[in-house]
Amino acid sequence: MTGSGIDMADPDVVVVGAGGDAPALAWRLGQQGIDVLMLEAGPFHGNEQFPNPHDDRGNAASAATGDLSGDLLDQQFTAREGDMGSPVDGKLRWGPADAERAPWARTVPQTGVISQVAGVGGTTLHYYGNHPRAFVPAIDDQPHWPIDYADLVPYYQHLESVHPVKPAPTTPKAELFFEGARRSGYDLTTGLNVDDEGYRPFPNAIHQPDEALARDGDYDGDFRDIDGDTLACHEHQGGPHPRGAEFEDRAKRGSLVSLVPKALDTGHVEIRPNAFATQVLTRAGPGPLEACGVAYRDTWTGRTRRIFADCVVLAAGCIETPRLWLNSGLPDDGWVGRGLTTHHFDFVSGVFDSETLEDIIGQRKVEPHQGQAAGSRLDVPGKGGIAVNTFAPGITASVMFSESVNGFAFENDTSGEPWDTEGRITGTKLKEQMSDYRRMLTLICHTDDRPRQDNGVSLDANTEDEHGPVARLDWSPHPEDDERRLDLARRSAKLLDEAGATHIHRAAAAPIFLHLQSSMAIGKVLDAGGEALSVDRLFVADHSALANGVGGANPTHTGQALALRTAEHLAERYFDGVADPIPADQTPASADD
Repeated sequence: MTGSGIDMADPDVVVVGAGGDAPALAWRLGQQGIDVLMLEAGPFHGNEQFPNPHDDRGNAASAATGDLSGDLLDQQFTAREGDMGSPVDGKLRWGPADAERAPWARTVPQTGVISQVAGVGGTTLHYYGNHPRAFVPAIDDQPHWPIDYADLVPYYQHLESVHPVKPAPTTPKAELFFEGARRSGYDLTTGLNVDDEGYRPFPNAIHQPDEALARDGDYDGDFRDIDGDTLACHEHQGGPHPRGAEFEDRAKRGSLVSLVPKALDTGHVEIRPNAFATQVLTRAGPGPLEACGVAYRDTWTGRTRRIFADCVVLAAGCIETPRLWLNSGLPDDGWVGRGLTTHHFDFVSGVFDSETLEDIIGQRKVEPHQGQAAGSRLDVPGKGGIAVNTFAPGITASVMFSESVNGFAFENDTSGEPWDTEGRITGTKLKEQMSDYRRMLTLICHTDDRPRQDNGVSLDANTEDEHGPVARLDWSPHPEDDERRLDLARRSAKLLDEAGATHIHRAAAAPIFLHLQSSMAIGKVLDAGGEALSVDRLFVADHSALANGVGGANPTHTGQALALRTAEHLAERYFDGVADPIPADQTPASADD
């Protein structure tokens, strides 16, 4: 192991990517004494080796928890929407760390927006901390998925203890949602293993709020003395709160602040940001082919370099992992990059009058910008899920009213449907709609879309960047996916109507590629241990390894659980095994834990 700021010369394992799932794998490998070098294409925020990550390259790598700095996070993460989240020039974007350069390109022939983040922590930098487990039938009822749900439960439990994962606090907007769910006939779900319909607080990897912020706490401070979640609804901006806290004490438990410190603390993990992998290196092995290293390009200097290791793990996400595979000329049996699922999102919002709100939640406004961004949900196994998903005003205007597959609202006849308007709203009508923002509740529908070989990632032969042909993403919903999404939209509208909404709007949203799963699925491209079927010593440990969209539940928890499991299989196959298997006593997990 080398010191901090120096590239690891002879790692046992090279991991491509340091996003949402890879730090879980690296941490587990590091615990077994296996030296891991992680190559991350984007910047490393809050690290003293890279004090100005968007203006200057800084050092080469970081390998010590002493490099992590809460003060730097305070300087680099603001609460401003555009500063943090602009896909063009925001700090959290898919692009190089150098703020003067354009984002990296992908080809998307159909209407649709990809929302991903490059950087240590990946897209968990702007996720909402949602950590539900997969729906039980989404794992157990899939013939091509060679893992039982019970196999994943110990890894879920481990992560729920480590982050930790707790029920989101019930804020006024959650009270309103729960009341609508109860009046619609749903019951409260208890436990974490979901196989029936029901509503519940979101299991979130966000610290509980300070008791001083309780409704009867009579807090009158400036939030500088608050521990845990400040309920400021800034998860999309990176989760910068509480200000002044140590690096590992930030409330939202994205991989950057939760898993990366644990990985570095093993003394066997080094992270090299600004390193874009361009080729998986291979050699002849006992089988037809085996991986032996990675070629990568420094995004600041343009220098290319090769690193050799005993094993290679791809964890660059559902788009870049198959792109790297295909750009490396590795075997393709027809499922590499295919079978992509996206949760086929839709949005439904309701506006309430002040008297109704006062009767139900004791205040005259919903105040959607207060509380955790997504703190309550309704599960509908077989269809998907519905969640309160409250954005800041700018994003609300964009996703709720500005994009639709069904055109403009004035074109759509909504008679017979449970909503008043559907489609795009612009001009004066949009201003009128947004003027009701503080009395608005917005729901997101996560559809259980199913893997199809026609959907997925390929190479765009006509477009290259400095890293080779760019990824082309083709995805369109199957009619059955459209039916499931429509079912969820109608359930959302009924819930809002039962809660007393006076105006309900359905976006009929254009595709948003935010939750991406199953483009390199176990059972298709990978074996049950996460190793490639056609290339030895090559593993995949990101959401692309999932067999499907886990039923419509947010995928991060399952992706990280699977990454822990893959790390143990890798250690068993190519190193000295696992000294402390999860669970240590091998007792089968309770079905109702």
